[in-house]
Amino acid sequence: MLRLFYVIFVSMPFVLYYIHKAHYISKHRDRYSEEECYKIARKCIRIMMRNGHIKTEAFGAEHLPREGGYVMYSNHQGKYDTLGIMSAHKEPCTIVMDAYRSKLPIADPFIDLVNGSRLDKTDMRKQVRTITKIAEEVKDGRRYIVFPEGGYDHNRNDLQEFMPGAFKCATKSGAPIVPVAIIDSYKVFGLNSLRPVKTQVHFLKPILFEEYRDMNTQQIAGLVKERIQAVITKQLKARNAG
Repeated sequence: MLRLFYVIFVSMPFVLYYIHKAHYISKHRDRYSEEECYKIARKCIRIMMRNGHIKTEAFGAEHLPREGGYVMYSNHQGKYDTLGIMSAHKEPCTIVMDAYRSKLPIADPFIDLVNGSRLDKTDMRKQVRTITKIAEEVKDGRRYIVFPEGGYDHNRNDLQEFMPGAFKCATKSGAPIVPVAIIDSYKVFGLNSLRPVKTQVHFLKPILFEEYRDMNTQQIAGLVKERIQAVITKQLKARNAG
């Protein structure tokens, strides 16, 4: 958490400006395109990365579908995960976030800025409505980031169980599933250090609807987890060997 507090402190003038700007945009959404909002969001991320001595290496961007909506399913390690993925994802995308966590001071305006979705885990009916809404948006061409592990406490580079229900966003939309493997993301805000830190984001080949249409969500969850695990295992072995 030391780095998080440090970044907020040294970036305070910009943080205050960004929060004000995000609130203004949320009240005047019709004046700003998704591209403009995403450009502002990525600028915020770049400033945070620079002030926090954070570098994220991106791999596999060529695998991302060039047209239409899709859902990215990533392993979850900490507060930096979404920012790391967005720093590597040039085209506008957004996020599904737990409603409770999304109300935190800086997260709240950020979710509004990228017009993300809040998932209320305490209300099943609201969850169904949110998932249906996300599926419709994906059909219309939006791109979402989903973390099927749910929580991230103590995950580090170890995968936890992927919740099958998280994949309903994809099955209801019939959109491509893009597995995303993140490595060392937990180090950014999870370690009490200000040393330069490097993370990795790997965009894997999409799993098209034709490939998963006859699978249930539990089978899909297993397939996506298996592909992400393969990349993480390969990268960690290569690093240890080096």
